[in-house]
Amino acid sequence: MANEKITQILEDVKAMTVLELNELVKAIEEEFGVSAAAVAVAAPAAGGAAGGQEEEKSEYTVILKSAGASKIKVIKAVQAITGLGLKDSKDLVDGAPKTLKENVEKAEADEIANKIKEAGGEVELK
Repeated sequence: MANEKITQILEDVKAMTVLELNELVKAIEEEFGVSAAAVAVAAPAAGGAAGGQEEEKSEYTVILKSAGASKIKVIKAVQAITGLGLKDSKDLVDGAPKTLKENVEKAEADEIANKIKEAGGEVELK
């Protein structure tokens, strides 16, 4: 493939999170005076590694960050989502940030996140 230096850089890029990749793109734009649009046009010809990484993620973890102002509504939503009893749901909400569900499909993770947000809570998908 490429020399050892390029291979190492590619391995480092593969290990980065989406946020880190975004910061890297901005830094490259500033340092070399180029546009990400120009890089995006070249990426499909080079195999589009960043796009392929995004597609690989098929399982998500839904984390309750906080209950917000509507704690009771969030407790009821957590109870419906997890199937826990009222006390256990309250304890989970009180202990936020806590994991609600692990290894769920994107659609289910989005559905759970929407239910919590509608109830007034904050969630994070990882």
